[in-house]
Amino acid sequence: MNLKNLKIYAKYARQHGRRFITQRVEESRTSIRPAPYQPTPASWSDDRLTLAWLGHATVLINFYGTWLLTDPALRSRIGVNLAGMTFGPRRLVQPALSIGELPPLDAVLVSHAHMDHCDLGTLKRLPRQTAAVVQSSNRDLARRFRRISELSWGESVEINGARIEAIEVNHWGARRLTDRHRGYGGFLVTKRDRALVFGGDTAYTPAFAKLRQRLPRIDVAILPIGAYDPWIYAHANPEQAWAMRGEMNATYLMPMHHSTFRLSREPAGEPIARLLKAAGSERWRVCLEQPGETWKLPEATAQADFEALASD
Repeated sequence: MNLKNLKIYAKYARQHGRRFITQRVEESRTSIRPAPYQPTPASWSDDRLTLAWLGHATVLINFYGTWLLTDPALRSRIGVNLAGMTFGPRRLVQPALSIGELPPLDAVLVSHAHMDHCDLGTLKRLPRQTAAVVQSSNRDLARRFRRISELSWGESVEINGARIEAIEVNHWGARRLTDRHRGYGGFLVTKRDRALVFGGDTAYTPAFAKLRQRLPRIDVAILPIGAYDPWIYAHANPEQAWAMRGEMNATYLMPMHHSTFRLSREPAGEPIARLLKAAGSERWRVCLEQPGETWKLPEATAQADFEALASD
């Protein structure tokens, strides 16, 4: 490490070291709670769009027979690996599925290099034959996989009948303090005239509204709602996530990036409470509030009936 980089890390340690150590000590005094629910992907139909929130930004998706896993982080800690140990935030709640309990995957989607979205310890335990889809300048993080698609915004790849496109978000991509700024983004997944958006990590951005010009609707938007205090410049708050859902014309919103790691100052339960308040009478649009819950996209007739009931 050169002198310039050493100074950068020393400054960061002075600014944040005490809080980091205090949080790690507090974590050691409690156990990691089990996930409230456990998905059973073996029972999912390939004729449906089905989601399960495994925790943080990790979502298991069966998109009409195309199995995807987003931003995998399924270990007890995220952070820097030193001498075989991981130093960083510990989970508040266990992942709803362990790595060994995952079904066979067609692809893993990695939105950016931040350690809570790209956990190398998790990636190393996924089968090599799984396709990896990453944003630009992140290929090296997924090099163990036999098929890697590195996408810039607007570029796409087809995997098992699903089109996966990298889309613009408002965030940043460096993995370390002294790292080059890698690419970052979300993903638009389409198949059978259905569309899903995985927002990765983002502050508020009007970029999602551009999707409305291309698609008649987004069936479900998976968007982050936590870590906004004080990082609002990089992470959308619940009200902003709700607004972006409407701007892209998404029927449903699956909130993520909350209640799993302590990454900011807001209480763990605050983001989902604020989101439900923002949704108000349209709370029916919010799916998967707790880790481990499973949600299936209602088919056309069922969806119309459900929306009619919700409006009564």
